[in-house]
Amino acid sequence: MPDPEAGREATIGRAATTGYEATAGYEATTGRAATTGRETEPSPRRRRKAARARRPRPFGLRTRLVLAFLLVAAVGCGTTAALTYRAARNAILEQTQDTAVSAFREQVEGLNIALPVAAEDLRDRLLQIARQGKPRAWRVYAEYGSVRVSSTDRPTSSVITPELRARAKGAEATPHGSFQRVVKNGTPYLTMAVPAVFHAYSAEDATQHTGLVLYAVMELDEEEANIEAMVAAARDGALPALAVALIPALIASRGVLRPVRELRHAAHNMGRGRLDTRIQAKGSDELADLARTFNESAAELERSVAELRDAEARARRFASDVSHELRTPLAGMLAVTEVLDEDAGSLDSDTARAVRLISAETGKLAVLVEDLMEISRFDARAAELHTDEVDAADCVRKTLQHRHWTDPAQVVPYLAEGVRARLDPRRFDVVVANLVGNALRHGAAPVTVRLYAEGDQLVTEVADRGPGIHPDVLPHVFDRFYKADQARTRSAGSGLGLAITLENVRLHGGTVTAANRPDGGAAFTVRMPL
Repeated sequence: MPDPEAGREATIGRAATTGYEATAGYEATTGRAATTGRETEPSPRRRRKAARARRPRPFGLRTRLVLAFLLVAAVGCGTTAALTYRAARNAILEQTQDTAVSAFREQVEGLNIALPVAAEDLRDRLLQIARQGKPRAWRVYAEYGSVRVSSTDRPTSSVITPELRARAKGAEATPHGSFQRVVKNGTPYLTMAVPAVFHAYSAEDATQHTGLVLYAVMELDEEEANIEAMVAAARDGALPALAVALIPALIASRGVLRPVRELRHAAHNMGRGRLDTRIQAKGSDELADLARTFNESAAELERSVAELRDAEARARRFASDVSHELRTPLAGMLAVTEVLDEDAGSLDSDTARAVRLISAETGKLAVLVEDLMEISRFDARAAELHTDEVDAADCVRKTLQHRHWTDPAQVVPYLAEGVRARLDPRRFDVVVANLVGNALRHGAAPVTVRLYAEGDQLVTEVADRGPGIHPDVLPHVFDRFYKADQARTRSAGSGLGLAITLENVRLHGGTVTAANRPDGGAAFTVRMPL
């Protein structure tokens, strides 16, 4: 008589859990680890991310708005100050320049000196002109051929440039004279040149040059001091203006950020499941339009989620109801198939083969029904833990012995002795049985089972020597009824075993990961708190 445990591992009332979730088996090569964790509690990474989101940002929207407002104010103040400075500087210098040039021209036109020029007489007239300088005294120089005379102790001035001399003595020189502003050794000067002329009686040539050219040099240090004082006043006035501009900047940023802050709070509440969150829309600007759009989207999302939840609840009730309704007839069918299995040896070969097929398929149906009922309990949040402090290694040994996985060629256990953990023995048995059964079915022997303590965690590793899990399958290995080969319509397991494993591990507050080993084969790692 065949061993009932070898043919099927589930009986009504106990969920046996050997089916490779993904119902896809292991498909080749390496891949990324598919990781899962307890979703009901936020992970430390999520908590850190949320804390960073709540932390004030040094360059947040408020800071950028205020800085932008102050930048506009600073640009406005700077532009105004620059234009005012330019206009005032030109006005100050032009006024001084016009006064000095006009006065010097009048002095030169009133000059009455006989030609050829006598140096002593010319010096006396230069001293007189220098004393009458406007708006302040000048230093006056005269050039007549090789004669050089001045109102100072130096006959010539290094401030007078060759360009000014060329304009005063050239053919294009006019009796109105020329002027030039020069900066020498950091000191600004106004230099003026006016040629001395005499009036002729011929109408064709009313004026003629005498060859005598007078130059005047006047310092512009007072005007530069006035200009620097004006710049300092503009600079000192800009700082209070920026300080005053800070007040409307804060008011404007507050008006902009208030609806943004409300939108952030509303989005956060919706993310936490409060889909009835709404924002009060005020005004008719873009932010008010955004608030109304958010409210419309939230209402539509709430309606859609409500419909999905209703559909999901109906599907769960349907699966649960069907599973419960199937248990009673399945119990009778299993009892009958057990009797038929016992008598199969006395039947002819075709009948015996049909009887064994019915028995095997009935066992698979029983496994599927029990797995559906178990997953329905998880979906309904009705699954409970009945924990006890147990010897973890002893629990694993009992799981292997109960399912007759004691052949060293098939399963090799490496169990750390003396590791005590607070577990639900029945659910831990389901976890180990699922992982080992999947490794035997879809991998290759020998399957290694390792159990050890690492810090405050109990670690259980199940690895095989098969080809591994295909990279495309790896992220979906814990999904319900997932098939890597869509052409396959049946699988050896129920398609729910690893999903049930995942839920049992989460119920313990642990994690389960799937990965490919570098030397070949797949490895599942379960971590639970001790």
